[in-house]
Amino acid sequence: MTQGVGGQSPGNITHHLKGMDFPADRSDLERQAQENGAGEDVMDIIRQLPDQQYESMADVTKGVGEVE
Repeated sequence: MTQGVGGQSPGNITHHLKGMDFPADRSDLERQAQENGAGEDVMDIIRQLPDQQYESMADVTKGVGEVE
């Protein structure tokens, strides 16, 4: 599996967003990840995402890819 920022793959991030309803903003993503038991490494990446409206999980995956 391809590793992204902090050794986390976009797939691992989206795994922790299971059940997310879209559209959603970054705070919604943080809340869902916490409810799904995401660790601090995953939460740190989500907190670095652009503060914008995400229309789909594909938008989230793209955002994770842009986090440096």
